Amino acid sequence: MYAAGAAVARSLPGPVARALATGAGLLYAGATPDRRDLMARHLRRVYGEDVTAATLTAGVHEAFASYARYWAESLRLPGMDAATVEAAMSWEGIDHLDRALEAGNGAILALPHLGGWEWGGLWLCQTGYPVTVVVEPLEPPDVFEWFVGFRRALGMEVVALGPEAGPAVLRALRANRGVCLLCDRDVGGSGVEVEFFGERTRLPAGPVTLALRSRAPILPTAVYFLDHGGHLGAVGEPLAVERGGRLRDDVAAGTQQLAHRLEELIRRAPTQWHLLQPNWPSDPGYGA
Repeated sequence: MYAAGAAVARSLPGPVARALATGAGLLYAGATPDRRDLMARHLRRVYGEDVTAATLTAGVHEAFASYARYWAESLRLPGMDAATVEAAMSWEGIDHLDRALEAGNGAILALPHLGGWEWGGLWLCQTGYPVTVVVEPLEPPDVFEWFVGFRRALGMEVVALGPEAGPAVLRALRANRGVCLLCDRDVGGSGVEVEFFGERTRLPAGPVTLALRSRAPILPTAVYFLDHGGHLGAVGEPLAVERGGRLRDDVAAGTQQLAHRLEELIRRAPTQWHLLQPNWPSDPGYGA
């Protein structure tokens, strides 16, 4: 299915693919009421409890359209020429990444599930930045292998989340690579408790733990969709993460910092936040 979708997406002009994706996203929203309701819960946390029903409904529709755009654009990326990628990409704060790599300890790019980050990842690879990504294992294995091959085709080194991920990422940082970590969801269930959009939940401890062990800076990062097919990458200032006491306490404090910075990135474009899973203990299905 993914391979067929990629073939169709690459055969269409970009504006046509985005227009079809918008329609597909709205159909998906209508066909999956549980996910639609979950998206509404997440957006209400971002907008605040005073958000009107009309604003929330419009936001949910925009979020599903944005999610469909993510797929339509991502599936077109392998084989896309550098000039096309460059023409649609602009950056804020890329100097933070440059300074991190100049220091020689690598960099941890901490991202939420927001916008079209893979377009930014391809730009980095094509421009000469070494990129490593950590990906969640998927079932069945054939699907996971397809996604691994897809991201390797973009020029990324791929590390599967699991027991060997930590040592592999440390090796990547020692090789002075940029490591991309999606950090707004605790996939393994063993993360650090934080306050995130006014409610307690858990976020992964890996980014801060790796930073403390490697001295690589954590750079909160997002890639936003712009109108007419453009993209804006935003790389923030590094977190103030350092050892000051027990490792567990330092990781907890750093992860809370990261949670607040992720909130700032998401609030810039809430309807580009493609989080379709339960993420707080009060969400139906959390921990299932």
